[in-house]
Amino acid sequence: MHRIDEKVNALRAAREADPDSLLDKAFKAAVPALVGMVAGKAFQTLWDKGTSRRNLRKGLAEDAPQGLLMSLAFAAASAAFGAVVSQLSDRGSKAIVARRHRKARR
Repeated sequence: MHRIDEKVNALRAAREADPDSLLDKAFKAAVPALVGMVAGKAFQTLWDKGTSRRNLRKGLAEDAPQGLLMSLAFAAASAAFGAVVSQLSDRGSKAIVARRHRKARR
């Protein structure tokens, strides 16, 4: 029983020592997700405009289906762009929370 009690006390101490509040944790989770969704939609919009312009130059319909290579290129470019944006927004949200903690300690 003492081992369980010690483990519970250690977990409680770790939770109480954590400087992040529930709002901080929610902010660090929500901001990268929202930024990723917005950036992904913006990338898709720009891609669609580019492909429709390309289709018109080729004499095709504006919404002509893309080939396999263009679909693969979109998937790769979209994933790379999403990963970069997600990493940057994750670092940014953590930096904002850390800065808020530093200001609060002063």
